Amino acid sequence: MERSRVPAGQRPQPPEGTPIDPTQFAKDMTTQFRQRLSTRRMNQLSSLAQARTSSPARPLVGAPQSPSVTDAPPSYSSLRNIPLVPQAPHPSDLRSLRFRNQLHMLSETPTNWENPGLLDDALRAVPTERIYAAAEEQSQVYKAQAESLGKAPKWTYADCVIRALMTWFHDSFFEWVNNPPCSRCYAPTVGLGRTPPLPEEQARSAGMVELYQCSNAQCQGLERFPRYKDAFVLLEERKGRCGEWVNCFGMLCRAIGARVRWIWNPEDYVWLEVWSEYQQRWVHCDVTENTWDQPLMYTEGWKKKMSYIIAFSSEGAYDVTRRYVRDQKYANPRNKCPESVLLHILAEIRAKRRARMTKEEKFRLQGEDMREERALCACTIQAIISGINNLSIDSLLSGAHTTPRSDIDAQKAAERAAENAQSQRVHRSGESRHGSPRNQQNPQDPPR
Repeated sequence: MERSRVPAGQRPQPPEGTPIDPTQFAKDMTTQFRQRLSTRRMNQLSSLAQARTSSPARPLVGAPQSPSVTDAPPSYSSLRNIPLVPQAPHPSDLRSLRFRNQLHMLSETPTNWENPGLLDDALRAVPTERIYAAAEEQSQVYKAQAESLGKAPKWTYADCVIRALMTWFHDSFFEWVNNPPCSRCYAPTVGLGRTPPLPEEQARSAGMVELYQCSNAQCQGLERFPRYKDAFVLLEERKGRCGEWVNCFGMLCRAIGARVRWIWNPEDYVWLEVWSEYQQRWVHCDVTENTWDQPLMYTEGWKKKMSYIIAFSSEGAYDVTRRYVRDQKYANPRNKCPESVLLHILAEIRAKRRARMTKEEKFRLQGEDMREERALCACTIQAIISGINNLSIDSLLSGAHTTPRSDIDAQKAAERAAENAQSQRVHRSGESRHGSPRNQQNPQDPPR
Protein backbone atom coordinates (compact mmCIF):
# COMPACT_ATOMS: atom_id res chain seq x y z
CA MET A 1 0.00 0.00 0.00
CA GLU A 2 1.30 3.43 -0.91
CA ARG A 3 2.14 5.52 2.10
CA SER A 4 0.49 8.93 2.55
CA ARG A 5 3.05 11.64 2.97
CA VAL A 6 2.24 14.42 5.48
CA PRO A 7 3.38 17.85 4.23
CA ALA A 8 6.06 19.41 6.36
CA GLY A 9 3.89 22.43 7.14
CA GLN A 10 1.10 20.19 8.53
CA ARG A 11 3.25 18.03 10.78
CA PRO A 12 2.66 18.67 14.51
CA GLN A 13 5.43 20.93 15.84
CA PRO A 14 6.29 21.20 19.54
CA PRO A 15 6.29 24.67 21.16
CA GLU A 16 9.58 26.56 20.91
CA GLY A 17 11.89 25.86 23.78
CA THR A 18 10.01 22.68 24.73
CA PRO A 19 11.91 19.39 24.48
CA ILE A 20 10.41 16.90 21.96
CA ASP A 21 8.65 13.88 23.46
CA PRO A 22 9.28 11.08 20.96
CA THR A 23 6.35 8.97 22.23
CA GLN A 24 3.79 11.74 21.97
CA PHE A 25 5.15 12.84 18.61
CA ALA A 26 4.75 9.28 17.25
CA LYS A 27 1.16 9.10 18.52
CA ASP A 28 0.28 12.38 16.81
CA MET A 29 1.81 11.24 13.56
CA THR A 30 -0.07 7.90 13.75
CA THR A 31 -3.40 9.62 14.36
CA GLN A 32 -2.94 11.98 11.45
CA PHE A 33 -1.87 9.11 9.15
CA ARG A 34 -4.98 7.09 10.01
CA GLN A 35 -7.21 10.08 9.36
CA ARG A 36 -5.68 10.63 5.94
CA LEU A 37 -5.93 6.91 5.09
CA SER A 38 -9.59 6.86 6.09
CA THR A 39 -10.29 9.94 3.99
CA ARG A 40 -8.61 8.35 0.97
CA ARG A 41 -10.65 5.14 1.27
CA MET A 42 -13.89 7.10 1.52
CA ASN A 43 -12.98 9.03 -1.61
CA GLN A 44 -12.32 5.75 -3.48
CA LEU A 45 -15.69 4.30 -2.43
CA SER A 46 -17.45 7.46 -3.53
CA SER A 47 -15.77 7.25 -6.93
CA LEU A 48 -16.87 3.61 -7.37
CA ALA A 49 -20.45 4.49 -6.44
CA GLN A 50 -20.54 7.26 -9.01
CA ALA A 51 -19.08 4.96 -11.68
CA ARG A 52 -21.77 2.31 -11.04
CA THR A 53 -24.58 4.82 -11.44
CA SER A 54 -23.21 5.90 -14.82
CA SER A 55 -22.56 2.35 -16.22
CA PRO A 56 -24.31 -1.08 -16.03
CA ALA A 57 -23.65 -2.91 -12.79
CA ARG A 58 -21.38 -5.91 -12.76
CA PRO A 59 -23.15 -9.21 -12.07
CA LEU A 60 -22.70 -10.68 -8.64
CA VAL A 61 -20.68 -13.89 -8.34
CA GLY A 62 -23.05 -16.85 -8.53
CA ALA A 63 -26.05 -14.76 -9.66
CA PRO A 64 -27.92 -16.12 -12.71
CA GLN A 65 -27.59 -14.14 -15.90
CA SER A 66 -30.31 -13.24 -18.32
CA PRO A 67 -30.24 -15.41 -21.44
CA SER A 68 -28.35 -14.07 -24.42
CA VAL A 69 -29.61 -13.84 -27.96
CA THR A 70 -28.30 -17.36 -28.62
CA ASP A 71 -30.27 -18.68 -25.61
CA ALA A 72 -27.09 -20.03 -23.99
CA PRO A 73 -27.24 -21.39 -20.43
CA PRO A 74 -26.45 -18.76 -17.80
CA SER A 75 -23.32 -18.81 -15.69
CA TYR A 76 -24.60 -20.25 -12.44
CA SER A 77 -21.26 -19.96 -10.66
CA SER A 78 -17.80 -18.58 -11.26
CA LEU A 79 -16.20 -21.43 -9.34
CA ARG A 80 -15.16 -24.69 -11.00
CA ASN A 81 -13.86 -28.09 -9.95
CA ILE A 82 -15.81 -28.05 -6.71
CA PRO A 83 -18.49 -30.52 -5.52
CA LEU A 84 -21.68 -29.68 -7.40
CA VAL A 85 -24.81 -28.81 -5.47
CA PRO A 86 -28.16 -29.45 -7.20
CA GLN A 87 -29.65 -26.15 -8.30
CA ALA A 88 -33.07 -25.49 -9.82
CA PRO A 89 -33.06 -23.91 -13.27
CA HIS A 90 -33.52 -20.16 -13.27
CA PRO A 91 -36.87 -18.98 -14.73
CA SER A 92 -34.99 -17.04 -17.41
CA ASP A 93 -32.93 -20.08 -18.47
CA LEU A 94 -35.18 -21.31 -21.28
CA ARG A 95 -32.77 -23.96 -22.53
CA SER A 96 -32.52 -25.65 -19.12
CA LEU A 97 -36.30 -25.50 -18.69
CA ARG A 98 -36.83 -27.19 -22.06
CA PHE A 99 -34.33 -29.90 -21.16
CA ARG A 100 -36.05 -30.39 -17.80
CA ASN A 101 -39.42 -30.89 -19.50
CA GLN A 102 -37.87 -33.30 -22.00
CA LEU A 103 -36.28 -35.47 -19.29
CA HIS A 104 -39.49 -35.57 -17.27
CA MET A 105 -41.38 -36.68 -20.37
CA LEU A 106 -38.79 -39.34 -21.25
CA SER A 107 -38.86 -40.68 -17.70
CA GLU A 108 -42.44 -41.86 -18.27
CA THR A 109 -41.37 -44.52 -20.81
CA PRO A 110 -40.36 -47.30 -18.36
CA THR A 111 -43.33 -46.59 -16.10
CA ASN A 112 -45.58 -47.86 -18.90
CA TRP A 113 -44.15 -51.35 -18.31
CA GLU A 114 -45.59 -51.61 -14.80
CA ASN A 115 -49.11 -52.91 -15.49
CA PRO A 116 -49.22 -56.34 -13.78
CA GLY A 117 -52.21 -57.61 -15.76
CA LEU A 118 -50.74 -56.68 -19.13
CA LEU A 119 -47.36 -58.11 -18.12
CA ASP A 120 -49.00 -61.46 -17.43
CA ASP A 121 -50.59 -61.36 -20.88
CA ALA A 122 -47.26 -60.41 -22.47
CA LEU A 123 -45.53 -63.36 -20.83
CA ARG A 124 -47.79 -65.70 -22.81
CA ALA A 125 -45.99 -64.61 -25.99
CA VAL A 126 -42.66 -65.84 -24.60
CA PRO A 127 -41.63 -69.52 -25.00
CA THR A 128 -40.60 -69.74 -21.36
CA GLU A 129 -39.60 -73.41 -21.45
CA ARG A 130 -37.24 -72.75 -24.35
CA ILE A 131 -35.81 -69.67 -22.62
CA TYR A 132 -35.30 -71.41 -19.28
CA ALA A 133 -33.69 -74.45 -20.91
CA ALA A 134 -31.22 -72.27 -22.83
CA ALA A 135 -30.47 -70.30 -19.65
CA GLU A 136 -29.83 -73.47 -17.66
CA GLU A 137 -27.45 -74.78 -20.32
CA GLN A 138 -25.52 -71.51 -20.47
CA SER A 139 -25.30 -71.19 -16.69
CA GLN A 140 -23.86 -74.70 -16.47
CA VAL A 141 -21.19 -73.69 -19.00
CA TYR A 142 -20.23 -70.69 -16.88
CA LYS A 143 -20.18 -72.86 -13.79
CA ALA A 144 -17.93 -75.48 -15.40
CA GLN A 145 -15.53 -72.84 -16.70
CA ALA A 146 -15.32 -71.24 -13.27
CA GLU A 147 -14.70 -74.55 -11.50
CA SER A 148 -11.87 -75.39 -13.89
CA LEU A 149 -10.19 -72.11 -12.96
CA GLY A 150 -11.02 -72.29 -9.28
CA LYS A 151 -13.13 -69.13 -9.45
CA ALA A 152 -16.74 -68.16 -8.97
CA PRO A 153 -18.92 -68.13 -12.11
CA LYS A 154 -19.23 -64.74 -13.78
CA TRP A 155 -22.96 -65.05 -14.44
CA THR A 156 -25.70 -67.04 -12.78
CA TYR A 157 -28.92 -68.60 -13.99
CA ALA A 158 -30.94 -65.39 -13.54
CA ASP A 159 -28.50 -63.46 -15.74
CA CYS A 160 -28.54 -66.19 -18.36
CA VAL A 161 -32.35 -66.00 -18.51
CA ILE A 162 -32.11 -62.39 -19.71
CA ARG A 163 -29.44 -63.33 -22.25
CA ALA A 164 -31.51 -66.23 -23.58
CA LEU A 165 -34.58 -64.00 -23.79
CA MET A 166 -32.57 -61.41 -25.71
CA THR A 167 -31.25 -63.99 -28.19
CA TRP A 168 -34.74 -65.33 -28.85
CA PHE A 169 -36.16 -61.81 -29.24
CA HIS A 170 -33.35 -60.79 -31.61
CA ASP A 171 -33.27 -63.92 -33.76
CA SER A 172 -36.88 -65.11 -33.86
CA PHE A 173 -39.43 -62.64 -32.53
CA PHE A 174 -38.97 -59.03 -33.62
CA GLU A 175 -38.37 -57.73 -37.16
CA TRP A 176 -36.18 -54.77 -38.11
CA VAL A 177 -37.82 -52.32 -40.51
CA ASN A 178 -36.24 -49.53 -42.50
CA ASN A 179 -38.66 -49.05 -45.41
CA PRO A 180 -41.63 -51.44 -45.11
CA PRO A 181 -42.21 -53.53 -48.27
CA CYS A 182 -45.35 -53.06 -50.30
CA SER A 183 -48.12 -55.15 -48.75
CA ARG A 184 -49.55 -55.90 -52.21
CA CYS A 185 -46.57 -56.93 -54.34
CA TYR A 186 -43.75 -56.95 -51.74
CA ALA A 187 -41.70 -54.56 -53.87
CA PRO A 188 -39.40 -52.03 -52.18
CA THR A 189 -40.88 -48.68 -51.20
CA VAL A 190 -39.63 -45.10 -51.24
CA GLY A 191 -40.15 -42.71 -48.35
CA LEU A 192 -42.48 -39.76 -48.90
CA GLY A 193 -42.22 -38.16 -45.47
CA ARG A 194 -44.50 -38.00 -42.47
CA THR A 195 -48.26 -37.83 -42.21
CA PRO A 196 -50.66 -37.40 -39.26
CA PRO A 197 -51.88 -40.63 -37.67
CA LEU A 198 -55.39 -41.86 -38.29
CA PRO A 199 -57.76 -41.96 -35.29
CA GLU A 200 -57.34 -45.71 -34.86
CA GLU A 201 -53.54 -45.37 -35.12
CA GLN A 202 -53.52 -42.54 -32.61
CA ALA A 203 -55.66 -44.61 -30.26
CA ARG A 204 -52.93 -47.26 -30.33
CA SER A 205 -50.26 -44.72 -29.25
CA ALA A 206 -48.93 -43.73 -32.71
CA GLY A 207 -47.45 -40.25 -32.34
CA MET A 208 -46.49 -40.01 -36.02
CA VAL A 209 -46.77 -42.08 -39.20
CA GLU A 210 -44.18 -42.50 -41.96
CA LEU A 211 -45.59 -42.70 -45.47
CA TYR A 212 -43.99 -44.81 -48.23
CA GLN A 213 -44.85 -45.49 -51.87
CA CYS A 214 -44.28 -48.70 -53.80
CA SER A 215 -41.46 -48.44 -56.34
CA ASN A 216 -43.27 -50.79 -58.75
CA ALA A 217 -44.65 -48.61 -61.56
CA GLN A 218 -47.62 -50.95 -62.01
CA CYS A 219 -48.52 -50.75 -58.31
CA GLN A 220 -47.41 -47.47 -56.69
CA GLY A 221 -49.41 -48.31 -53.60
CA LEU A 222 -48.99 -46.37 -50.38
CA GLU A 223 -47.73 -47.94 -47.18
CA ARG A 224 -48.16 -46.42 -43.74
CA PHE A 225 -45.66 -47.16 -40.98
CA PRO A 226 -47.03 -45.98 -37.61
CA ARG A 227 -44.39 -45.38 -34.93
CA TYR A 228 -46.14 -46.87 -31.90
CA LYS A 229 -45.01 -46.00 -28.39
CA ASP A 230 -47.05 -48.55 -26.43
CA ALA A 231 -44.95 -51.64 -25.73
CA PHE A 232 -48.03 -53.85 -25.58
CA VAL A 233 -49.10 -52.70 -29.06
CA LEU A 234 -45.57 -53.44 -30.28
CA LEU A 235 -45.97 -56.94 -28.87
CA GLU A 236 -48.65 -57.44 -31.53
CA GLU A 237 -46.89 -55.58 -34.36
CA ARG A 238 -43.47 -57.19 -33.73
CA LYS A 239 -41.59 -54.83 -36.01
CA GLY A 240 -39.83 -51.50 -35.89
CA ARG A 241 -36.48 -49.87 -35.37
CA CYS A 242 -34.26 -49.35 -32.36
CA GLY A 243 -36.88 -47.50 -30.31
CA GLU A 244 -39.55 -50.15 -30.85
CA TRP A 245 -37.12 -53.01 -30.22
CA VAL A 246 -35.92 -51.65 -26.90
CA ASN A 247 -39.39 -50.62 -25.75
CA CYS A 248 -40.92 -54.04 -26.36
CA PHE A 249 -37.95 -56.01 -25.02
CA GLY A 250 -37.78 -53.89 -21.87
CA MET A 251 -41.41 -54.70 -21.19
CA LEU A 252 -40.76 -58.44 -21.63
CA CYS A 253 -37.84 -58.22 -19.19
CA ARG A 254 -40.24 -56.72 -16.64
CA ALA A 255 -42.71 -59.49 -17.43
CA ILE A 256 -40.22 -62.15 -16.30
CA GLY A 257 -39.44 -60.16 -13.15
CA ALA A 258 -36.18 -58.40 -14.02
CA ARG A 259 -35.33 -54.87 -12.95
CA VAL A 260 -34.78 -52.83 -16.10
CA ARG A 261 -33.54 -49.38 -17.04
CA TRP A 262 -34.33 -47.61 -20.30
CA ILE A 263 -31.15 -45.81 -21.46
CA TRP A 264 -31.57 -42.66 -23.55
CA ASN A 265 -29.08 -40.35 -25.21
CA PRO A 266 -29.76 -37.39 -27.53
CA GLU A 267 -27.56 -38.83 -30.30
CA ASP A 268 -30.53 -40.91 -31.50
CA TYR A 269 -29.97 -44.26 -29.83
CA VAL A 270 -31.47 -46.19 -26.93
CA TRP A 271 -30.72 -49.45 -25.14
CA LEU A 272 -31.28 -51.13 -21.76
CA GLU A 273 -29.56 -51.93 -18.51
CA VAL A 274 -30.61 -54.95 -16.47
CA TRP A 275 -29.91 -55.38 -12.78
CA SER A 276 -27.71 -58.37 -11.92
CA GLU A 277 -28.51 -59.51 -8.41
CA TYR A 278 -25.45 -61.74 -8.46
CA GLN A 279 -23.00 -58.98 -9.38
CA GLN A 280 -24.98 -56.23 -7.63
CA ARG A 281 -24.71 -53.84 -10.55
CA TRP A 282 -26.50 -52.65 -13.67
CA VAL A 283 -25.43 -54.50 -16.82
CA HIS A 284 -25.45 -53.06 -20.34
CA CYS A 285 -27.93 -54.87 -22.61
CA ASP A 286 -28.48 -53.94 -26.28
CA VAL A 287 -31.16 -56.12 -27.85
CA THR A 288 -30.79 -54.68 -31.37
CA GLU A 289 -27.16 -55.89 -31.42
CA ASN A 290 -27.72 -58.89 -29.12
CA THR A 291 -24.83 -57.70 -26.93
CA TRP A 292 -24.41 -58.06 -23.18
CA ASP A 293 -22.15 -56.15 -20.80
CA GLN A 294 -20.21 -54.23 -23.46
CA PRO A 295 -20.64 -50.58 -22.41
CA LEU A 296 -17.69 -49.39 -24.52
CA MET A 297 -19.13 -50.82 -27.74
CA TYR A 298 -20.49 -47.46 -28.88
CA THR A 299 -17.40 -45.33 -28.32
CA GLU A 300 -14.45 -47.72 -28.67
CA GLY A 301 -16.20 -49.93 -31.24
CA TRP A 302 -18.50 -47.67 -33.28
CA LYS A 303 -16.45 -44.50 -32.64
CA LYS A 304 -19.72 -42.82 -31.69
CA LYS A 305 -19.66 -39.50 -29.86
CA MET A 306 -22.22 -39.00 -27.12
CA SER A 307 -23.10 -36.25 -24.67
CA TYR A 308 -25.78 -37.24 -22.16
CA ILE A 309 -26.57 -40.87 -21.31
CA ILE A 310 -29.47 -41.00 -18.86
CA ALA A 311 -30.92 -44.15 -17.28
CA PHE A 312 -34.66 -44.10 -16.54
CA SER A 313 -36.62 -46.67 -14.57
CA SER A 314 -39.70 -46.93 -12.39
CA GLU A 315 -37.35 -46.23 -9.46
CA GLY A 316 -35.78 -42.99 -10.67
CA ALA A 317 -33.19 -41.57 -13.05
CA TYR A 318 -29.40 -41.45 -13.10
CA ASP A 319 -26.68 -39.97 -15.30
CA VAL A 320 -24.55 -42.95 -16.39
CA THR A 321 -22.48 -41.19 -19.07
CA ARG A 322 -19.21 -42.07 -17.34
CA ARG A 323 -19.90 -45.78 -17.82
CA TYR A 324 -20.10 -45.47 -21.59
CA VAL A 325 -17.84 -42.52 -22.42
CA ARG A 326 -14.40 -43.11 -20.89
CA ASP A 327 -12.29 -41.25 -23.46
CA GLN A 328 -13.01 -37.54 -23.83
CA LYS A 329 -12.42 -37.69 -27.58
CA TYR A 330 -15.80 -39.45 -27.77
CA ALA A 331 -17.58 -36.87 -25.62
CA ASN A 332 -19.96 -34.42 -27.27
CA PRO A 333 -20.57 -31.05 -25.57
CA ARG A 334 -23.00 -31.11 -22.66
CA ASN A 335 -24.63 -27.73 -23.17
CA LYS A 336 -28.32 -28.33 -22.62
CA CYS A 337 -28.07 -27.15 -19.02
CA PRO A 338 -25.46 -26.59 -16.29
CA GLU A 339 -24.35 -29.75 -14.49
CA SER A 340 -25.79 -28.55 -11.18
CA VAL A 341 -29.18 -28.11 -12.85
CA LEU A 342 -28.99 -31.63 -14.31
CA LEU A 343 -28.43 -33.00 -10.81
CA HIS A 344 -31.52 -31.13 -9.63
CA ILE A 345 -33.66 -32.46 -12.50
CA LEU A 346 -32.61 -36.07 -11.88
CA ALA A 347 -33.25 -35.63 -8.15
CA GLU A 348 -36.75 -34.38 -9.01
CA ILE A 349 -37.46 -37.49 -11.07
CA ARG A 350 -36.11 -39.80 -8.35
CA ALA A 351 -38.23 -38.09 -5.71
CA LYS A 352 -41.29 -38.41 -7.93
CA ARG A 353 -40.74 -42.12 -8.60
CA ARG A 354 -39.98 -42.96 -4.96
CA ALA A 355 -42.67 -40.83 -3.35
CA ARG A 356 -44.94 -43.78 -2.53
CA MET A 357 -42.20 -46.22 -1.55
CA THR A 358 -41.65 -47.41 1.99
CA LYS A 359 -38.82 -46.09 4.09
CA GLU A 360 -36.97 -49.39 3.73
CA GLU A 361 -37.24 -49.31 -0.09
CA LYS A 362 -35.96 -45.74 -0.23
CA PHE A 363 -33.04 -46.62 2.03
CA ARG A 364 -32.14 -49.61 -0.16
CA LEU A 365 -32.24 -47.54 -3.35
CA GLN A 366 -30.15 -44.80 -1.76
CA GLY A 367 -27.54 -47.41 -0.96
CA GLU A 368 -27.59 -48.58 -4.59
CA ASP A 369 -27.21 -44.99 -5.75
CA MET A 370 -24.13 -44.54 -3.57
CA ARG A 371 -22.55 -47.78 -4.82
CA GLU A 372 -23.24 -46.83 -8.42
CA GLU A 373 -21.68 -43.40 -7.91
CA ARG A 374 -18.54 -45.10 -6.61
CA ALA A 375 -18.55 -47.43 -9.62
CA LEU A 376 -18.88 -44.50 -12.03
CA CYS A 377 -16.04 -42.69 -10.26
CA ALA A 378 -13.99 -45.86 -10.66
CA CYS A 379 -14.68 -45.73 -14.42
CA THR A 380 -13.25 -42.22 -14.54
CA ILE A 381 -10.21 -43.18 -12.46
CA GLN A 382 -9.60 -46.25 -14.62
CA ALA A 383 -9.73 -44.11 -17.77
CA ILE A 384 -7.20 -41.66 -16.30
CA ILE A 385 -4.86 -44.46 -15.25
CA SER A 386 -5.14 -46.06 -18.68
CA GLY A 387 -4.25 -42.75 -20.31
CA ILE A 388 -1.22 -42.35 -18.07
CA ASN A 389 -0.05 -45.90 -18.76
CA ASN A 390 -0.25 -45.22 -22.49
CA LEU A 391 2.21 -42.35 -22.21
CA SER A 392 5.86 -42.88 -23.09
CA ILE A 393 9.01 -40.91 -22.30
CA ASP A 394 9.43 -39.93 -25.95
CA SER A 395 5.86 -38.67 -26.20
CA LEU A 396 6.24 -36.63 -23.02
CA LEU A 397 9.43 -35.02 -24.30
CA SER A 398 8.04 -34.33 -27.76
CA GLY A 399 4.57 -33.34 -26.60
CA ALA A 400 2.99 -36.04 -28.76
CA HIS A 401 1.12 -39.15 -27.72
CA THR A 402 2.52 -42.48 -28.88
CA THR A 403 0.13 -45.41 -28.77
CA PRO A 404 1.73 -48.65 -27.52
CA ARG A 405 1.70 -51.67 -29.79
CA SER A 406 -0.73 -53.54 -27.53
CA ASP A 407 -3.22 -50.69 -27.77
CA ILE A 408 -2.83 -50.56 -31.55
CA ASP A 409 -3.66 -54.27 -31.77
CA ALA A 410 -6.64 -53.80 -29.45
CA GLN A 411 -7.85 -50.87 -31.53
CA LYS A 412 -7.61 -52.89 -34.75
CA ALA A 413 -9.52 -55.74 -33.12
CA ALA A 414 -12.23 -53.32 -31.99
CA GLU A 415 -12.45 -51.85 -35.49
CA ARG A 416 -12.81 -55.32 -37.01
CA ALA A 417 -15.56 -56.14 -34.50
CA ALA A 418 -17.31 -52.87 -35.33
CA GLU A 419 -17.12 -53.64 -39.06
CA ASN A 420 -18.60 -57.10 -38.50
CA ALA A 421 -21.40 -55.66 -36.38
CA GLN A 422 -22.09 -53.02 -39.02
CA SER A 423 -22.26 -55.62 -41.80
CA GLN A 424 -24.68 -57.68 -39.72
CA ARG A 425 -26.88 -54.64 -39.16
CA VAL A 426 -26.88 -53.85 -42.87
CA HIS A 427 -27.69 -57.47 -43.70
CA ARG A 428 -30.51 -57.54 -41.16
CA SER A 429 -31.99 -54.23 -42.31
CA GLY A 430 -31.56 -55.09 -45.99
CA GLU A 431 -33.68 -58.25 -45.97
CA SER A 432 -37.23 -58.85 -44.85
CA ARG A 433 -38.80 -62.09 -43.72
CA HIS A 434 -39.95 -62.57 -47.30
CA GLY A 435 -36.35 -62.34 -48.53
CA SER A 436 -36.89 -59.18 -50.61
CA PRO A 437 -34.35 -56.37 -50.43
CA ARG A 438 -35.30 -53.11 -48.77
CA ASN A 439 -34.43 -49.56 -49.60
CA GLN A 440 -32.93 -47.28 -47.04
CA GLN A 441 -35.42 -45.26 -45.05
CA ASN A 442 -36.27 -41.71 -45.97
CA PRO A 443 -33.21 -39.53 -45.22
CA GLN A 444 -35.39 -36.77 -43.79
CA ASP A 445 -36.83 -39.10 -41.18
CA PRO A 446 -35.01 -40.11 -37.98
CA PRO A 447 -33.08 -43.38 -38.43
CA ARG A 448 -34.26 -44.93 -35.20
